[in-house]
Amino acid sequence: MTQTQTEPKIYTFDEFIEWYPENSVVRYELHDGVIVEMPKPRGKHSKLTGFLIEELLITIREIGKRGIWTIPRESIVKPGRDKSGYEPDIIVLNEESIGTETRWETESIIQNATSVKLIVEVVSTNWRDDYYDKLRDYEEMGISEYWIVEDTALVRQSAERGFPP
Repeated sequence: MTQTQTEPKIYTFDEFIEWYPENSVVRYELHDGVIVEMPKPRGKHSKLTGFLIEELLITIREIGKRGIWTIPRESIVKPGRDKSGYEPDIIVLNEESIGTETRWETESIIQNATSVKLIVEVVSTNWRDDYYDKLRDYEEMGISEYWIVEDTALVRQSAERGFPP
C-alpha cells in the first residue's frame, strides 16, 4: 500500500492570529506559512533569559529610558512577509512609537520597526530559525538591533568563525 503525505496547510499571518488559542500555555510562531510549536524554555534557557531581562531593565533605568522603553511579557512581531510571525524571547519596545501600532492594544502585535529598540533570541534547539529566518526577516523589516545569545562554548565558537554549528 502506498502512503501519501499531505502538504501542511499554509497560513497567512492574519489566519495564524485568528487560529492562535487564547490563553495558550504553548507558544507558537508562524514560519513561512507553517505554524510551529515552539519548544518550552527550560533550565539554562529560562535562567539566561531572566538574567538578560534583569540586566536590560537596569540599563534602561540607568540611561533614563524608564517609562519610554518597556519589556512586555509577550508580543508577536509581524515582519513584512505575510507568512511569518515571531514571538521573541525578549523585546524592548519604544513607548513613544507604540501608538502607531494599530494591533498592539488588542492583539500584542508589533508591525513597525520604529516600535522596536531591541529583539533578543536565546538560542535553543531551533537555532536555524534564529540565525537564518529571523535574522533575515528582522533585517528586512528594519529592526536595528537583534541579538542572538547562546550559552554554550561550542555555539559561540562556531558563530565566531562565521557559521552556526
